[in-house]
Amino acid sequence: MLSAKTLFQEIVDNDDSFALFCSIAASGESQGGWENARIAALVPETQRALAPKITRHGADEDKHGRIFNALMKKRGLEPVPVPRDTDYTMLLENNGIGLAHDKLRRDEPLTVQDIVTYLAHSRVTEQRASEQMTMLRKHFADHPDLGRAVRMISDDEDNHLAYCHEELLRFAYAGHGRAIQRTLRECALAEIRVYRDVSLAVMAHMGRILGWPGPKAAVLAAGIHAVYAYERAGGWRRMVSLRTPERRDALGGPASPEPEAA
Repeated sequence: MLSAKTLFQEIVDNDDSFALFCSIAASGESQGGWENARIAALVPETQRALAPKITRHGADEDKHGRIFNALMKKRGLEPVPVPRDTDYTMLLENNGIGLAHDKLRRDEPLTVQDIVTYLAHSRVTEQRASEQMTMLRKHFADHPDLGRAVRMISDDEDNHLAYCHEELLRFAYAGHGRAIQRTLRECALAEIRVYRDVSLAVMAHMGRILGWPGPKAAVLAAGIHAVYAYERAGGWRRMVSLRTPERRDALGGPASPEPEAA
């Protein structure tokens, strides 16, 4: 039976596919760490109180990158090059989503609108990350090698999502509501396209590594297209709603240490 659990178990059980999976994940998390560190350094004076939370966000992302690299090292594997068509972060930037890296490389303070854009982009992408980690946690929370890492990263992603909700609501109450909703919608509609394309690319690379037969690859591709059709028809709206989170001040403290045996 083809399911998310059996599919991921197949990827985990093969060294080459596991190395590719972890390399893709580590690369994306490390990129997110750099972006957040630069944003924290460039926060406008009126929003300096946000800087420690943005720094914590980046520290969590860096930690996740190290965890994925540690999972490979534990199995005696080395990181592999990340195919360009699987680079979620780069493809989002190429679609004009989030803050451009050219802007972040300059030592010029960001504007309040830049911070709103950053938070809206993060709210959309952290929704995706939280959902993905919830799925992995459901199936692999008790896995002897992956369990601790999956649980920790899942908790962190939930914290990141809560932080985005809380800070965007604060900006909405301050008069930025229309800009927030417009930016969230643009981000969500672009993200679902990029996620579809990256998912198809990842499955194609995994299929070649694992020798999936044509019918199996076709079923997986059809499933990815079906998810996109659902999201394009209205599923994207879950990425743009804002509500007061149960976890308040979720990034108000230091990042939790990564598991030693990850």
